[in-house]
Amino acid sequence: MKKLSILSFVLLCFYSAFAQLPQPPSGDNQQASVSQMIGLVKVTINYSSPDVHGPNGEDRKGKIWGTNVAHYGLIDQGFGTSKAAPWRAGANENTTISFSHDVIMGGKEVKAGTYSLFLELKEQGPWTWILNKDISSWGSYFYDPAKDVVRVESTPQEAEYTEWLTYNFDDRRRTGTTAYLQWENKRIGFKIEVPNVNELYVTAMADKMRGSTVGFTHEAYVTAAQFCLQNNVNLEQGLQWADYAITDGFVGREDFTSLSTKAQLLTALKRDAEAETLMSKAINHPTASIQAVHQYGRSLLAAGKTDKALEVFKLNAKNHPEDKFTVNVGLARAYTATGDKKNAIKYWETAIKNIPENQKQNLSFYEGELKKLKG
Repeated sequence: MKKLSILSFVLLCFYSAFAQLPQPPSGDNQQASVSQMIGLVKVTINYSSPDVHGPNGEDRKGKIWGTNVAHYGLIDQGFGTSKAAPWRAGANENTTISFSHDVIMGGKEVKAGTYSLFLELKEQGPWTWILNKDISSWGSYFYDPAKDVVRVESTPQEAEYTEWLTYNFDDRRRTGTTAYLQWENKRIGFKIEVPNVNELYVTAMADKMRGSTVGFTHEAYVTAAQFCLQNNVNLEQGLQWADYAITDGFVGREDFTSLSTKAQLLTALKRDAEAETLMSKAINHPTASIQAVHQYGRSLLAAGKTDKALEVFKLNAKNHPEDKFTVNVGLARAYTATGDKKNAIKYWETAIKNIPENQKQNLSFYEGELKKLKG
């Protein structure tokens, strides 16, 4: 009796140790993982990847969809607690999807975290992707619909033959992407959206400037302020950064870039009088380059502020008498906009006469502008 107990104990230890040793995955369905960034948001899908030809090499072409491989509907699989289970959308353990930040799927917010990913197939009509909170179960044998987070309908498409079940991402943009499963002759996807992606960047910039040496540089605050301006997001925060870049005792520095950035943010916040005063200071600053002032003048023309643009182009010409091309192009554009053909022709002719080598590829355009005025 004692010998039997010892033998039982030895066998128990043996099988316990065997179970903990690394083993090939069940059915030889190799584990796989794919990730995609959406701006700062990372999406990762972990899954096991079966092949069309099966674990024993049997050819299952035409026998994948709607069979016991990837079944239609919600079924009783004969094991576990679920009597109405969807397909596990992979093999072996649960297929999971992880989000580093909150996202939107099917019009519903999905919190950052990891979820099981199931797929309910239908013989007719769209299929349904299911995100579920249970990430520790094997397959869908213990699927509980009460733990569903979101369900998204999607229509499968015919696709080129794919031997191994594969997940990937398409239509990759800063604000979203489409994750998809492709296997045998079908492909089915679902959209993931990040509507607040620019706010995430602003938050990340703020964290970076508080927690590293980059926050001790003038350029970091200007760059962060310009991001807010260019993306029309967190404008008040951008204005604070722009002001800090100018006035702070350590990193603050007045130059054309910092002054004009703050002025543009004031304009975006409808504080036009303050913006105009600050922009006047910027274009008169010693760091204001010919090209920078010229571009500001062009932005005024684009906004329909022709008289103000003419003043700026005149100032550029006065401050840079050594330049014979850019300042004259600016004056030609401004006089054209104000309807003064005589002066417009005069300055186009002067600009063309003094065209630099790096602008000669645009000569035909400038000559065309002159020709229109003369015509």
